[in-house]
Amino acid sequence: MPDPGAEDLLRRLAPQVLGAVVRRYGHFDTAEDAVQEALLAASVQWPAAGVPADPRGWLIKVASRRLTDLLRSEQARQRREDAVARWVLPGEWAAPAADQAGRAGADDTLILLFLCCHPALSPASQIALTLRAVGGLTTAEIARAFLVPEATMTRRISRAKQGIKASGAPFSMPAPGDLAVRLAAVLHVLYLIFNEGYVSTTGPDLQRADLVAEAIRLARLLHRLLPDDGEVTGLLALMLLNDARRPARTGPHGELVPMAEQDRSRWDTAAIAEGVALITGALPRGATGPYQLQAAIAAVHDEAPSAEATDWPQIMALYEVLLRVSENPVVALNHAVAVAMVHGPQAGLDLLTGLASDERIAADRRFHAVRGHLLEMAGDLAAARAAYQDAAERAPGRPQQRYLQARANRLGDE
Repeated sequence: MPDPGAEDLLRRLAPQVLGAVVRRYGHFDTAEDAVQEALLAASVQWPAAGVPADPRGWLIKVASRRLTDLLRSEQARQRREDAVARWVLPGEWAAPAADQAGRAGADDTLILLFLCCHPALSPASQIALTLRAVGGLTTAEIARAFLVPEATMTRRISRAKQGIKASGAPFSMPAPGDLAVRLAAVLHVLYLIFNEGYVSTTGPDLQRADLVAEAIRLARLLHRLLPDDGEVTGLLALMLLNDARRPARTGPHGELVPMAEQDRSRWDTAAIAEGVALITGALPRGATGPYQLQAAIAAVHDEAPSAEATDWPQIMALYEVLLRVSENPVVALNHAVAVAMVHGPQAGLDLLTGLASDERIAADRRFHAVRGHLLEMAGDLAAARAAYQDAAERAPGRPQQRYLQARANRLGDE
């Protein structure tokens, strides 16, 4: 069986190795193929031979050799058999030799992150490519996030690689004037990576700690780069405040435990304190964006000593501000829950009636799960049971399916 520790190491190293190979040789699309083959070789060899002393260097060496083979195959007619550097074309990502030597041990992940969010690509392509190259998600996982067939996503990622190659962008951080242009896409990418880890759409587990840790690591890197940007700070705070609940979000058999039923003594108080400090410091500075508002909502939840003590009027008010700055049906759905907690379930159900015509959310399991919850609060158990069953049928992961089906079954027994 694969070693979970080795798998985690490979996932963590993959974007670093890709960044290093692209920095040295260019050829993003071919380099990614070479890195994937190096990762495959490691997954086969390391369990038997042991993890090398320098696993990152081992992967870079193997990937570089494979890249050499691939480039030789492509350029066989020209019979170039000396240094790979000869094959780097003007305009591709080849750093000066001195820079390569100076950065041999550096983590190029943040540079790779901004490169994948190049303005030559559409926003959807930026996100898809970054999730693949930096976040380590499979094409199938990304396709589910975008609600498109896997074949469609494969083509989109391939076009994105070609677009990056054609742009001639240097492998370096963008100039200050270009940084802001790419930042929104970078933040959205990190948010999607975190969400895939927080509520996994694949596999038997609700959470994928490796993806959550990678998203937080990248957000910390970005925060060190831009410490005064309120939305960068807000996103890091949001991740920390949500991830702080991870120890209590699942039961002994991996089943989902809703926030109202979680053992709050198991929450990570250090992460909560850090997240609260970050968002408290960010909110007074400049314009307030959606990540800051979501972090403020998460802070209100995390600071409540019990579910009953939650300050729902404050949460409802924050969602109303968030609705004004972010036209997002998931925000509207969460606002409906907050309204129900303040004004009663019927008030929330009335808001859901308006959302039912929004195609972006009406078929989503979250809409039906919330509707089931509010119907249950209102005492309409038959309708609540049907809504929970609808939600279970639409849930992407087995833990969510089991949880929602259990809710439906429980109501059937009452």
